[in-house]
Amino acid sequence: MKKLLVGMVAALGLSTGAAQAQGAYPARPITMIVPFAAGGPTDVVARIVGEHMSRTLGQQIVVENVAGAGGTTGITRGAQAQGDGYTIMMGHMGTHGAAPALYPNLRYDPAKDFAPIGLAAGTPIIIVAKKDFPPADLKGFVEYSKANAAKLNGAHAGVGSVSHSTGVLLNSILGIKPTLVAYRGTGPALNDLMAGTVDFMTDQIVNVAPQIQAGTIKAYAIATPERSPALPDVPTTKEAGLPNYEVSAWNAIFAPKSTPKEVTAKLVDALDKALDDENTRKRLVELGGVIPSKTERTPDALQKLVESEVARWTPVLKEAGATAQ
Repeated sequence: MKKLLVGMVAALGLSTGAAQAQGAYPARPITMIVPFAAGGPTDVVARIVGEHMSRTLGQQIVVENVAGAGGTTGITRGAQAQGDGYTIMMGHMGTHGAAPALYPNLRYDPAKDFAPIGLAAGTPIIIVAKKDFPPADLKGFVEYSKANAAKLNGAHAGVGSVSHSTGVLLNSILGIKPTLVAYRGTGPALNDLMAGTVDFMTDQIVNVAPQIQAGTIKAYAIATPERSPALPDVPTTKEAGLPNYEVSAWNAIFAPKSTPKEVTAKLVDALDKALDDENTRKRLVELGGVIPSKTERTPDALQKLVESEVARWTPVLKEAGATAQ
């Protein structure tokens, strides 16, 4: 009887210890999967935001780059990870908006298979062209493109990339079908744009701002409601006469669907504090990022954003016959 009692006390102690360990989240470093190569826009946003979140949580957030298949390889791994709060991921417009249309055999549902944490940053899209492209402004670009679509070349960083999806959207709005030239990444596409080998492309501000500032490519408009502090002289598409082309390659944090609410609440709080931090905001804005408001960065707002993005991109990409497989 005494041995039984001791055993029961020991078991109770272990149970209490386990409960305390679970309640002490996070008790060890957290892995944030970034589904793209190091140094890209999503990676940079993840590292800036993750640095401040680490201080709030009291544990390091370690970025793991898992590139491949337009970001869907890393997001698939994250979706299948244990929902204990120690694996989260930084998704974006492509992985959680365009992917269902581009990847028929996608192994996750962006709207159903994740616990949304919050929007981290908006990354505006800019319409750019080779520096000697004839049109002087966006109105001229639209007119010239419609009149010369058959002989135009539009560059992108590969099927499934942000530049590809946003380029397809622009072409759909303009009603044109230029020749699409695919590259293995943004770097090679930009190199040919600067060399004048291709005519135009759409891409994230963080990728093209240095070239615009250096005058090696021409910028027509930024596809956001307001101008960017990083490129204050570039008008918005609304100002320049194309109001229906507004698009952002947003970045957001997700956790596996089975992650407990008390754990996601801590992650939500840490992200919120990071985006309220003056230095973090400054670093994101310098990249051309747009800081989401308090209401825009909630889990519910992110869930609605994902649902609306899937609904937006699916018909556009399917009509264009775009597929990554």
